Amino acid sequence: MTVTCPDLSVEIAGLHLQNPVMSASGTFGYGVEYEPYLDLSQLGAIVTKAVTLEPREGNPQPRVRETPAGMLNAIGLQNPGAEVFIDDKLPALQRFGVPVIVNISGRSVEEFARLAEMLSIDGVDALEVNISCPNVQEEGMTFGVDCDMTGRLTEAVCAATDLPVIVKLSPNVTDITVIARAAEQAGADALSLINTLLGMSIDVERRLPHLGNVTGGLSGPAVRPVAVRMIYEVARAVDLPLIGMGGVMNAGDALELILAGATGVAVGTANFVEPAAMHQVIDGIAAYCRRHDVARIADLVGAVAADQA
Repeated sequence: MTVTCPDLSVEIAGLHLQNPVMSASGTFGYGVEYEPYLDLSQLGAIVTKAVTLEPREGNPQPRVRETPAGMLNAIGLQNPGAEVFIDDKLPALQRFGVPVIVNISGRSVEEFARLAEMLSIDGVDALEVNISCPNVQEEGMTFGVDCDMTGRLTEAVCAATDLPVIVKLSPNVTDITVIARAAEQAGADALSLINTLLGMSIDVERRLPHLGNVTGGLSGPAVRPVAVRMIYEVARAVDLPLIGMGGVMNAGDALELILAGATGVAVGTANFVEPAAMHQVIDGIAAYCRRHDVARIADLVGAVAADQA
């Protein structure tokens, strides 16, 4: 029988999503900024930009630099702080009827735990824990490159909330599966990957970095093969659902991540190029399922036949 109306719904950490497509943190503001350009109620979920305990001004300008196949950014987690987010940003998101996943970032385990506690309120459906942040208590090392710190942080956040905890993994490590297992053992409900790759660009005429922060996070199509590989590896190392991201520009890109092992897919840099990109990805996934007689998108998760490549 030919599939005419494929089931695009997925389950991630107890959350029911009408389709697997969501925004990537940091590329979609707080959601409402994109309301004039697409119907937010049609998304699988909305993932907010990072929320910190106190307001942050972010890094010095310039903060963004286009690259041949993507972009470098060093925004520095600019945001008004948790209290303003709760009072001014969150209420608007509840109008759209889709799960709201709040990305949180802190300078210490205690800050992360405090944020998790503050955000365990109506209107927040899950927390995405950004472990790719400087840990000032550990001499500037980021949480996400060390198993012990990843485990301690994940454990503390899980203890501070009853919400699903999604740990966002950094690709700037030797073996991402080791970090993934540490998060799983500490109680994470799901993992998201990959965060941006650390990069740098130089103005050869001025002999100065293009970014005010010197280095920044590389995103866009250039990183997608890395994302596909890491999702494939992590899917075989843990038993947690994965949210894949990294250079998704169209439905084919999203399906690569799904076939590699991701249950959900986050769209980031593409939103800057085409504000309605997520709608196009959703429609393209549905068209693929009809074309290949796939009744349920969930059946494609991790379905790549790698041994027959």
